[in-house]
Amino acid sequence: MGIFSRNFDKPGPGVQKDEPRKKGFARFFELLFRDFADLVKLNVMFCIVLIPSVAAFIFGSGFLGMIIGFVAALLFAFPVGGALTAYYYYITKMMRDDPSYVWFEFKRKFLENYKQAAPIGILCTGFTYAQIMLWGNLISALQQGEAVGEFLWHFLVFLSFIIFMMILPFIFMHFAYVTLGTFQILKNSVMMAFGYLPRSIMGSLLGGAIWVAFALFFPLSMMAAPLIILFGISISILLSLMWVWPVFNKCFKVEETLLEREQEENSP
Repeated sequence: MGIFSRNFDKPGPGVQKDEPRKKGFARFFELLFRDFADLVKLNVMFCIVLIPSVAAFIFGSGFLGMIIGFVAALLFAFPVGGALTAYYYYITKMMRDDPSYVWFEFKRKFLENYKQAAPIGILCTGFTYAQIMLWGNLISALQQGEAVGEFLWHFLVFLSFIIFMMILPFIFMHFAYVTLGTFQILKNSVMMAFGYLPRSIMGSLLGGAIWVAFALFFPLSMMAAPLIILFGISISILLSLMWVWPVFNKCFKVEETLLEREQEENSP
């Protein structure tokens, strides 16, 4: 079988009954190697969803001005929220050791959530483009030498990025697993991010490390752009979820509830 297809009927070594899951980076590499093909598929599908918005931002900014490009990019970002919900759902599904078919699950979760998640997806897209512009200024300041005031300003930009990356996973895991209004989801996500601060900070730092490195080493980092398109986003999300999924799963008893539901459906 090729790298992009898996045969679930092929016998393998199996898993011992009640064998505990690996933890930490051992678990990360286990998931990375076991589900690498699915991570690539997810990454490519999400990049396809982003193409209209990214194209509007680049060409609109280049030919019509930054503000028009920014607004056009937001208009084309309508499907981003649903796609992110499906993205986070499928990676947590991997972490639950629940194999499935990427396209089927991605499409199902997208259609279930794209309307409710659309406004948050647009806001996240706008924040991301704003960060791109601000990080561009930061890189220029670092190259030219900066005053104390500029340093403090860029520190606040970096802090906003860390907080954004802390809260983001909780928002889209809520969309994927919990039936609540959008305001309540935002409130819950902020409370969980700060209530489990050590884990959410670690998830933010590890999940955001790829993007900070990409920005700081730009334009040299553009050589790695094809890798970002293939699997960079997936690895970023997986690193983040290694820290925050356990607390979300514990709070909402996701695996326990799904197991009970499966047993009820299979019972005679």
